[in-house]
Amino acid sequence: MALSRNVVRLLLLVMVACAVHAKPAPKEKEADKGDKEGASAPSGSADGAGGFDISKLGAKGDGKADDTKAVTEAFTSACEKEGEQKIVIPKGDYVTGPLNMTGPCKASSLTIQLDGNLLGSTDLAQYKGNWIEIMRIDNLNIVGKGTLDGQGPSVWSKNSCAQKYDCKILPNSLVLDFCNNATVEGITIKDSKFFHMNIFQCKGVTIKDVKVTAPGDSPNTDGIHMGDSSKVTITDTTIGVGDDCISIGPGTEGVNITGVTCGPGHGISVGSLGRYKDEKDVTDINVKDCTLKKTTNGVRIKAYEDASSVLSATKLHYENIEMDDVANPIIIDMKYCPNKICTAKGASKVTVKDVTFKNITGTSSTPEAVSLLCSDKIPCEGISMENVKVEYKGTNNKTMAVCENAKGTAKDNLKELSCF
Repeated sequence: MALSRNVVRLLLLVMVACAVHAKPAPKEKEADKGDKEGASAPSGSADGAGGFDISKLGAKGDGKADDTKAVTEAFTSACEKEGEQKIVIPKGDYVTGPLNMTGPCKASSLTIQLDGNLLGSTDLAQYKGNWIEIMRIDNLNIVGKGTLDGQGPSVWSKNSCAQKYDCKILPNSLVLDFCNNATVEGITIKDSKFFHMNIFQCKGVTIKDVKVTAPGDSPNTDGIHMGDSSKVTITDTTIGVGDDCISIGPGTEGVNITGVTCGPGHGISVGSLGRYKDEKDVTDINVKDCTLKKTTNGVRIKAYEDASSVLSATKLHYENIEMDDVANPIIIDMKYCPNKICTAKGASKVTVKDVTFKNITGTSSTPEAVSLLCSDKIPCEGISMENVKVEYKGTNNKTMAVCENAKGTAKDNLKELSCF
């Protein structure tokens, strides 16, 4: 028994000695190595739940340094990573040159959180095209309370489009090309060099609670332009610019515009149509519950007098529109010829039909509250005017309608505005 107890004690001493001198388990070594690597990784990777933060990727945000590289790096990293990804533009003023964000991306969705301000470089030599161009990215969200500032005042004097038919186009600020299911919400876009926002061949775009602003005399600074796109919704948005607040170009269908305030600017327009060859039809456009203030046009349909394309604009519906001292509150202009640089007269090949104007009220700054100037060769058809009551607010003339080559019906309108 004593021998057995001694053997047991010996075995216990051997086991304790082995435990003390034992090496760490391989897994513990790997974990320790991983912790050290994690501690030494640069904070600029910013690929956690907070997203890819450009300020952690070298962006200065001082309104002077060129932060293009940091924004581009953030996009590249987010695009190449799977799952829902985010690019963060924190508070600050970040100057950049052209930003080309081209997919498709591995990310299932991409959010650009704009809390600070992006400023477009004023050096035109940097640009071959637009400022911020986002292409072939689905499930895109641009959100926040920050600003895209095109810094247009420094280059507007170089715009020659009022003198030349084929003028050089300055950079648009925000361009979405071939994007599906995109949302732009809460941000401000200001002082673009050319168009503030351009939507091309996109499907399912929502613009909500956005502010677009530029001086009323700034050249070609359209607020939101779209072409060859479908299912576009613009709601609760304020636009004051030097050209069309909203312009709906060829090939567009399924557009809903509600709760928009426009002014200054050239109004809410379909067109211009027919300038280029092979343009496609415009159809199913709905504009409701909007206010226009001191604009040079109200709701407008415009087609070039020397149109190069044969196309149509149909199923256009305008309802509950308030005009406040607006020139040309309702206008169809099939003889559109800006700056008198057209090459032919009365040769429009554009068809306009099935257009409804309902509950259009307020005041006009021109005696012509309604102008239906349709083509000699292709009259406008199916025009419906109901409860149109817009009065000229001046004292040197009277409210009137000018109607040429238009066919349709009228109900409960101001008697001076009855074209039919």
